[in-house]
Amino acid sequence: MLILASQSQARKALLAGTGLRFETSPAQIDERRLEAEVLGKGGDAAAVAMRLAEAKALTVAQNRPGDVVIGADQVLASEGELFHKPGTIAEAAEQLDRLRGRTHALHSGLALARGEVILWSGTVTARLTMRAFEPTERDAVLALEGEDVLGSVGGYRLEGPAIRLFEAI
Repeated sequence: MLILASQSQARKALLAGTGLRFETSPAQIDERRLEAEVLGKGGDAAAVAMRLAEAKALTVAQNRPGDVVIGADQVLASEGELFHKPGTIAEAAEQLDRLRGRTHALHSGLALARGEVILWSGTVTARLTMRAFEPTERDAVLALEGEDVLGSVGGYRLEGPAIRLFEAI
């Protein structure tokens, strides 16, 4: 069986779009602790994304012998700062303001595991440039998105109305 180690609606939709049959089993890991370990050893945002994806895949795979588990995570970095999921709409607005008019990197880590073994892993990085949007545009996007943005680093979802805040991807 193929298992997605995530509760992300976006990841579920992406995988469902492939036509593959799968189950979900969210991984319970301490993301901030693992992030601190990677950064403490001189790793960068891409290495954090990889470590989180591998940890999620392995955590679930250890309890699902024989199944192939997909772990994934994204880490957003801008000018040396790592962004996390905002806790409130106000925090999402603050994050968007810090990204406004700038290019940032969204590092996506993906790992496949079976048992206690990583079968494959990799990262890709997207460079995204936000327009110098007005606060009224930001507020309109956040009103349309609602609390859905609280599940996304940077306070935006590219698959939603926030796409209008971008100049280039």
